[in-house]
Amino acid sequence: MIFTIAHKEFRSLFSAPSTWLILGVLQFIFAWFFLARLDAYLQVQTQLAMVANAPGATVSVVAPLFGTLALVMMMLIPLFTMRLLAEERRNQTLALLLAAPISSGQIVLGKFLSMVIFNICIIACSTIMLSILGLGTRLDFGLLLTNALGLLLLTACYTVLGLYLSALTKQPIVAAMSAIALSFGMWLIDVGSSDSGSAMRALSPSAHAQSLNSGFIFSTDLLFFALFIGAFLFLTIRRVNNNRLYA
Repeated sequence: MIFTIAHKEFRSLFSAPSTWLILGVLQFIFAWFFLARLDAYLQVQTQLAMVANAPGATVSVVAPLFGTLALVMMMLIPLFTMRLLAEERRNQTLALLLAAPISSGQIVLGKFLSMVIFNICIIACSTIMLSILGLGTRLDFGLLLTNALGLLLLTACYTVLGLYLSALTKQPIVAAMSAIALSFGMWLIDVGSSDSGSAMRALSPSAHAQSLNSGFIFSTDLLFFALFIGAFLFLTIRRVNNNRLYA
């Protein structure tokens, strides 16, 4: 049943013309940054050739672009998660869904899975675009894949946060603005923290994604992502359960 809900949500997502418009604009922006970053790298390549252990194209082009894409996705994902539960409640279709013989956990996990698959499509297209660099230079595919993994886990955090906020209100725009504000606030905690080991910075998903952005996979970072996603999924399921009880 989880996959049935995920398939339905995924199809409805791509049936909206606005989705294709947003994806087209996103790919255009990413391609623009990609060409600009590549041009800047090519201009200093002759100087880098004279430096011992100079950073290659993967470090100079790929890793910064994944960081840029992470910021764009932070603003983009709430625009899609806002409709997952808030719009259903506003259109009074959530009561029909809750009346069906499926659990609240299946509903939440199905909607979450549909957005994760959507994120994978975006990240895969961007990764394929960046892997074209391998045709003209030596590319560190290990670093490329760890960056893609870090971005996937980071977007999963933004997705589950947006899904939870969508369960709290019947106004999609309120859910979207709240998700953007909270995600931006967590990003500011990471950027504005002077102490890399501070407790506040440890609560920011983007801080844990930085290790993957540098090519390092630490179990503590993976554990944080698992706990963050699991905690908000649990809270969302409880919220949907409450809606079922008081519907």
